[in-house]
Amino acid sequence: MSDFDERKRQTSQWFSQLQQRVCQSFEDLEKAAPTKLYPGVAGTFTKTPWQRGKKKGGGTAALMRGRLFEKVGVHVSEVYGEFSEEFRGQIPGADQDPRFWAAGISLIAHLHNPRIPAVHMNTRYIVTTKDWFGGGADLTPLLDEQRKNDASDTVLFHKAMETACAAHDPEYYQKFRDWCDRYFYLPHRDEPRGTGGIFYDRLNTGDFEADFAFTREVGEAFLGVYPEIVARRMQEPWSEAEREEQLIRRGRYVEFNLLYDKGTTFGLKTGGNVETILSSMPPLVKWP
Repeated sequence: MSDFDERKRQTSQWFSQLQQRVCQSFEDLEKAAPTKLYPGVAGTFTKTPWQRGKKKGGGTAALMRGRLFEKVGVHVSEVYGEFSEEFRGQIPGADQDPRFWAAGISLIAHLHNPRIPAVHMNTRYIVTTKDWFGGGADLTPLLDEQRKNDASDTVLFHKAMETACAAHDPEYYQKFRDWCDRYFYLPHRDEPRGTGGIFYDRLNTGDFEADFAFTREVGEAFLGVYPEIVARRMQEPWSEAEREEQLIRRGRYVEFNLLYDKGTTFGLKTGGNVETILSSMPPLVKWP
């Protein structure tokens, strides 16, 4: 077994393990949500295996529509093949050899309660003639009063990401926070998608074990902080006006994912599962 084969095995296994743990955590929150605010039966994840093309990999889509989580997808994939000619020049190492392998986890959660922020987390490992990690996590509060850098949820979320970064490189947090702010931005509206987090791409320091450890740290940080935010906020009732504000703000989420998100483009142009790629879209949304 080559070094790359072992790296692929380790990373793919980690993403699958993290998927299982995140799904369990979210199902636990579904069960714990107060029935007075969230009537009905607690949701569970439906896991659907899928295959890409002629034995060119695939993954498992995990989707839940519950009483607390209005729509949440936690998906893992492991795909391989060749980049199209139009795409090769955009990917490091693909101009020399169009073959690629990629594995990762991607999740986006939209909740019924507008006082609970939406969230996105994705980490991945990609191999061409080069290899690198990428990903991050970012928070999207839906109410204007919460869309401030000193809002409690944002402070808690950023602290978790900062701690994850500090364990590996003291420069990572500010660098990746700034990168996140630049990336998750809607130029046509001149506004950020949310209150940020961290984002990184093409991470290869020359030390695979260190880069992989950092990527795992990001996943652990997310698993620690976001369920804590949900558990606290799910006790809070909301008004119809707040629900309306949430639905309008979700429109910005749709605009970003369809116009600017590179992950969406990558998935669609490499023959990914369309249903899982577009499962990031909110279930209900309004444009006034």
